[in-house]
Order: sequence, then C-alpha cells, then structure tokens
Amino acid sequence: MLGQLLLNYTKLTAGRILVSFLLAGIFLQAVGLYQYVVDFAGAGATVPISGFGYLLAKGAMNGAKENIFQAISGGLQSGSIGIAFAIIFGYLNALIFKPKTKIK
Repeated sequence: MLGQLLLNYTKLTAGRILVSFLLAGIFLQAVGLYQYVVDFAGAGATVPISGFGYLLAKGAMNGAKENIFQAISGGLQSGSIGIAFAIIFGYLNALIFKPKTKIK
C-alpha cells in the first residue's frame, strides 16, 4: 500500500521505491528494529523487498562475527536460495508463456 501511495502522490519511479524499501529493511535490521517486525508479522515481513534487505543485513552481520570476508559473502549466502528460485521460476515462466511488450 505504501508503494502505491508513493507512486500515486510523488514523482518517484518504481525502481527508486524498490531500492528505498530494500535500504529501509537493511537500515531497520542494522539498528535492531526489523527483528521486532518479523516477530510480530512473521512471513508477512520477510517476503517483501524490505525483507530481502533484512536478510542481506542479517547475513552480513552474522558473517562479520567471523571475519571481513564472511561479512561480504554472508548476505549473499543468506539470500541465495531466494535469488536462485527467482531466477529458476522466471526462466520457467519465460518458457511457458509468450512474452508481450506494452504498446502505448
């Protein structure tokens, strides 16, 4: 709902809103607030793009406890399953359905 309101009432593009939500998830996890949202909302807080930011930040923070290289790769390790499934299902959809372009 917040994304739609931002699209309707501001001049922000969809890409900028997407990045803003991702960064908001990272910021909220960095200051320790996103875990409260996850505990309250469960999967409803981990599925959207802000949840992906939370996942990246959580993996990086856990990896940083070991060494700097784990801090860099920890976020990618924690989000790799979601990224892999997004690529696989996107590819399968491209095989099954005929892509169309919007004509304005």
